[in-house]
Amino acid sequence: MIKIIGIIAAIVLPFFNIPLIVRIQRRKSSKDISLYWVIGVWVCLVLMFPSALVSSDIVFKSFSIVNIILFSLVAIQTIRFR
Repeated sequence: MIKIIGIIAAIVLPFFNIPLIVRIQRRKSSKDISLYWVIGVWVCLVLMFPSALVSSDIVFKSFSIVNIILFSLVAIQTIRFR
C-alpha cells in the first residue's frame, strides 16, 4: 500500500508545474521567475535522470520521468518568455 501511494504521489507531484507553465503563457512573461533557479533545478534533474532509469525503485523512477518532462516545459517557457 505504501508503494502504491508513493507511485501515485510521484506521478501527481510534477503536474503541479502545469499551473506555472500556464501562468507564464498567459502573461507572456517569466520575469518573476529566477533563471538561475530554473536552470539549476533542470540541470540537477538531468544529472539525476540516468540514476533513476537504472534504479529498481519504481517511485524514484516514476517521479524522475514525469518530473523531467514537465519541468523541462517550465524551463522552456521560462527561457522563451525571458
